[in-house]
Amino acid sequence: MTTTVTVLDEAAMQRALTRISYEIIEQNKGTENLVLAGIKTRGIHIANRIAERIQQIEQVSVPVGELDITLYRDDRHFPDEVGDPEVKGETFPVSVKDKVVILVDDVIFTGRTIRAAMDAIMDLGRPKKILVASLIDRGHREIPIKADYIGKNIPTSMKEQVKVSVIEVDDKNAVEIKKPE
Repeated sequence: MTTTVTVLDEAAMQRALTRISYEIIEQNKGTENLVLAGIKTRGIHIANRIAERIQQIEQVSVPVGELDITLYRDDRHFPDEVGDPEVKGETFPVSVKDKVVILVDDVIFTGRTIRAAMDAIMDLGRPKKILVASLIDRGHREIPIKADYIGKNIPTSMKEQVKVSVIEVDDKNAVEIKKPE
């Protein structure tokens, strides 16, 4: 049996993403040379929302690319007879060369997803800088990676699950913690 607690409702999610958008603009002194890279599945939707807010604030369109980091994960398993699959370049609206790339994900946890995303970006070109934006930071790093932009810090136990729901995938916008009883 588990108990589910909502920690961010739709309005709170919107406020957190608006705050992240302002922080990105402020810390980068504008939007020049910015590229948002949303990590599949929910990170791409969050990246698109951040891009929309930046457009509303600055009247500038920031390109958004989608990253599928499956082939870059250190925990991926493929049958020996298949071998390592061929890695194909991601589709990005612009080159990442000499750009400030902001990796966007829903939850930062162990750091392994971000490490894999950094490898994927480096295969696309050499960015000027890579930063990380995450709606939720739940702690428990296994790799020394931090988020530069955080919507909300939610300290959790290893037994708890953080579930980010976005309307495009889950038919609602919310962040919930599932706690075992």
